[in-house]
Amino acid sequence: MIIGIGSDLANIDRISATLERFGDRFVQRVFSEIEQETAERRAKSAETYAKRWAAKEACSKALGTGLRMGVAWREMTVRNLHTGQPTMHVTGGAAERLAKMTPKGHSAHIYVTLTDDHPWAQAFVVIEALPD
Repeated sequence: MIIGIGSDLANIDRISATLERFGDRFVQRVFSEIEQETAERRAKSAETYAKRWAAKEACSKALGTGLRMGVAWREMTVRNLHTGQPTMHVTGGAAERLAKMTPKGHSAHIYVTLTDDHPWAQAFVVIEALPD
């Protein structure tokens, strides 16, 4: 059963300007080390950061909290499988919220899809509870 859905649209130019203005302070506040490594090895790092920003916003919406109620930016991490498929890993308050919303006898699975077409980056997140 679907227990959460979220989407977000981010402006790549806005993220790029934020990166230029605040640099490492912004990156460290929002993105995990894995996300930083992924973005920095790509030619278009602003697009990569924008997609991950959108994914975090979408995930927080799917969790039903937004970025409040104990859910923080760095507790949601986009990772890519060896195939390139994005996945979402949650820790801390985000993981606690996920556990609370998952029915007993079920395991939560988070699905994420990312896309960009300058100047937009978009993410969709679906959380499904599957019987154990």
